[in-house]
Amino acid sequence: MLFRQLEYFVALARERHFARAASSCYVSQPALSEAIRKLEKELKVPLVLRGSSFEGLTPEGERLVPWARRILADRDALEHEVTALRTGLTGELTIGVIPAAATSAAVLADPFCTAHPLVRVRLWAGLRSAEIVERLHRFELDAGIVYSDGVDVAGLTVTPLYPDRLALVARADLLREGDEPLAWNDAAQLPMCLLHKGMHGRDLIDAAAEAHNVRLSPRLESDSVATLLAMVGAGRWATIVPRAWIATYRAPSGTRVIDLEVSSGRPVLTSPVALVRHAGEPESVLARAFAESARQA
Repeated sequence: MLFRQLEYFVALARERHFARAASSCYVSQPALSEAIRKLEKELKVPLVLRGSSFEGLTPEGERLVPWARRILADRDALEHEVTALRTGLTGELTIGVIPAAATSAAVLADPFCTAHPLVRVRLWAGLRSAEIVERLHRFELDAGIVYSDGVDVAGLTVTPLYPDRLALVARADLLREGDEPLAWNDAAQLPMCLLHKGMHGRDLIDAAAEAHNVRLSPRLESDSVATLLAMVGAGRWATIVPRAWIATYRAPSGTRVIDLEVSSGRPVLTSPVALVRHAGEPESVLARAFAESARQA
């Protein structure tokens, strides 16, 4: 069995198309097909349903995909470990990041890149916590920055980073002096733009508003915190976004940042953000180094 055969098989499972899988592996389609046929012959089980085109994986193929991904991930971890022993850390670290932590990821990546100049870092921002965890389990990511209370982190090593607190940002002329914290009834009267429904930050906002018998009706929704802040800076808008973003980029000119009221026993606009990575051994030496750097930062 060759690593190349497993790489082609994993690529086909990901792309669900022979030509796209071959292109992603920089080989011809006949070469990819022949390598997978040899893998099937060696394993003595059919892996691919073949017709005039790709029709899917066999049940055996579906069961073997996670094993192939794990073998390739362990190979990469071994190569990184050996290289680190010789020359220091090299290679590529791939991190999935929730939108609310995009600026925090940059703050954490900077000292890591300074300490390990031969490592390339690829950040995939805009992913949801559940998607990040799923891609970690598929060995498509080395680490992730997630809301740890909004996802199942079983089987992962969790490094707490900070509590993410949401605050209201609005044009100053939309608010009265002394309105801090702002009552939810008053917030509901503002021209609001918010994150999409189903995103963790939006779920926190909606739960808190409902607990105060208020329903927010945003005229604009986005999956980007940067877009929401740009809207507030461009016109007479208000939004509710993580303070971590505001601390890094600062609020738009002419705006105020204030907290919303929190009543005893009702939901708070705070959620823990954490770095997650594989818990098994051997672990990725790059992910381990990034976690150590994050703890220091």
